[in-house]
Amino acid sequence: MRIPVPDDIPSAVELGRVHYVGIGGAGLSGLARLMLARGVAVSGSDAQESSTLDALRALGATCYIGHRAEQVKDVDTVVVSTAIDESNPEVVAARDLGLRLWPRAAAVVSVMVGRTVMAVTGTHGKSTTSSMLAVALTEAGADPSYALGADLAATGSNAHEGGGSEFVVEADESDGAFLAYSPTVAVVTNVEADHLDVYGTPEAYRAAFDTFLERIVSGGCLVACVDDPGAASLVDQARQQGVDTIAVGFGPASDLRGVDVTVEGATSSCVVEQSGQRFGTLRIALPGRHYLLDALLALAAGLRRGYAFDALATGLGRYAGSRRRMEFKGEAAQIRVFDSYAHHPTEIAADLAAARSLAGTGRVVVCYQPHLVSRTKAFGAEMGQSLGAADIAIVADIYLAREPAEVGVDGRMVADAVPLPPDQVRYVPDRADLATAVVTVVRPGDLVLTLGAGDITTVGPQVLALLAESGGPPADV
Repeated sequence: MRIPVPDDIPSAVELGRVHYVGIGGAGLSGLARLMLARGVAVSGSDAQESSTLDALRALGATCYIGHRAEQVKDVDTVVVSTAIDESNPEVVAARDLGLRLWPRAAAVVSVMVGRTVMAVTGTHGKSTTSSMLAVALTEAGADPSYALGADLAATGSNAHEGGGSEFVVEADESDGAFLAYSPTVAVVTNVEADHLDVYGTPEAYRAAFDTFLERIVSGGCLVACVDDPGAASLVDQARQQGVDTIAVGFGPASDLRGVDVTVEGATSSCVVEQSGQRFGTLRIALPGRHYLLDALLALAAGLRRGYAFDALATGLGRYAGSRRRMEFKGEAAQIRVFDSYAHHPTEIAADLAAARSLAGTGRVVVCYQPHLVSRTKAFGAEMGQSLGAADIAIVADIYLAREPAEVGVDGRMVADAVPLPPDQVRYVPDRADLATAVVTVVRPGDLVLTLGAGDITTVGPQVLALLAESGGPPADV
């Protein structure tokens, strides 16, 4: 459901008792952690038990299983996940009682009051870039607070209440939430049409970034990747409006530029230059030029805040990744399994390039689950084309979220567009058959990559379990 962001948003400590409907989700659980750290009384409900709820209870939250009206009778503010329906009994009760009813974006603003906001947005790479920025600033001694879209591998959490002045936030554009923030440093990774179920047209999606540009506070700065045409256009617009801007990339149009780029195995590196000054080498423990660009954006944002290159680069070098971003799931029978959140054609292509670097002499076997009917309808053919970078592609049916199924729109559209020989492409409509489908085609030395924003993340562990149980495929498969 979509709830408007109010004009007047007080600090989190003024909200009274806060109840989260959908508290087990990545976004709301992180907010709950931040408010608990500030002494705010927190409660929430979710559909099922999870380790996330256990962790929140340990911090002092009251967590309920199931949604019931009586669970909000003693609260002051109710924060609702976009995944929650308007008929939810807690939402209905909150309205009947006249409680403060907020979307997640408003609650995020409340925890950022009084902080220097560093907001990271873009079509792709938001979670990685914001996570890198948080880690780099921490290494530089900033002790930032942060609210990210993915758990950091090093901490197992996507939120932290720091003692410093900076607040790093992943500014989600998917539902327009990023337009509620007023950043001092705005980082834009790229701008490419997506979320047309919300925006309707590519033009409307692009226009939202124009509005985001206007949200930068006076004296603030835009940091954007000019290797991406959409972000480069935003840089041009910002400069015309007199906004301080740092263009980042590998090309000559960049103010802060990565040169001598090397991607080898699980690491990527480049030499960093700015305005003719050579800072030194940036090396990260992630494979792929796109991850290196994310790191350069984080570096530029940190430099803009006055932190030293060496400290920021050290932090970026120690960045251990985030959940579901080329996350290593394990190895069995000489077959490695990784998982990533990629669900847009550009993201698929980038992560498959990274997988190719990791695979070495082995094959890349991708298992992809399309996400959203509207996205598959708009970009299904391009998804299939991107999957052609693998050696073998297994395509699942669409993960249905927020939208009903539509006749004629399914995973077969994607599979039919994959430019590989027919025996190297397989459409598997039954979710329960995916792990077995992967195991029947892999051989020792292969790298398996599960891709998608749905429940495809559970397939990797299933593949590993089947391989361990069977002893693996024969070497001559």
